[in-house]
Amino acid sequence: MDKRVPDLASAVAGIQDGMTVMIGGFGGAGSPIELIHALIDRYRATGHPRDLVVVNNNAGNGHVGLAALIEAGMVRKLICSFPRSADPVVFTRMYLAGEIDLELVPQGTLAERIRAGGAGIPAFYTPTGFGTDLANGKPVADFDGRSYVQERWLKADYALVKAETADTHGNLTYRAAARNFGPLMCMAAATTVVQATRILAPGSIDPETVITPGIFVQQLVEVPHPQQEEDLNRANATYPLEA
Repeated sequence: MDKRVPDLASAVAGIQDGMTVMIGGFGGAGSPIELIHALIDRYRATGHPRDLVVVNNNAGNGHVGLAALIEAGMVRKLICSFPRSADPVVFTRMYLAGEIDLELVPQGTLAERIRAGGAGIPAFYTPTGFGTDLANGKPVADFDGRSYVQERWLKADYALVKAETADTHGNLTYRAAARNFGPLMCMAAATTVVQATRILAPGSIDPETVITPGIFVQQLVEVPHPQQEEDLNRANATYPLEA
């Protein structure tokens, strides 16, 4: 029942070429920077994993975190709702050069597709996107006189998520808006890896405050002082970071 792993490298060791990886975060809020950077370190050392399909709300900012993962050439396709964020220079350059594919999904639809994946619902209908290019090729049906677009669930091989507090069984709480997509992604992934600021003994978290039950978490690593994407970008940081 103790789901702790010894270090960040161990936490990302199971991610293989071509896998689909959900990465929590809404911009920098809840972004698991240390897990992402550990995955980049593995790629720089071994050449793997590559050709990843990444699901995230954004397309990364600056040259750290998700942007650095894309810049390293590890991502074949990005599924996201907001590729034009504060400083998406890496994604923009690579997309225009044809070096990465994009599947654009409205934000609410993205959240619901992930939720559906975790709930075992293979498809659902939404009015969002009807009559636009985003609905091209998708089934459409009428309900009560209104047209709806069929959307398919999203599932992943791995989810990388940042939590505030965990116990060793994997029960999680989040810090304010850092919660965002984390709970949904934990449910939709075959393997969920969590970096937590604190990992406590079982029973240390009031059950009434648990947001993600431990059944949805497979691996935990403690990161007591996580970095924040916005702070790194204000410092014009580029990963690998200078010592």
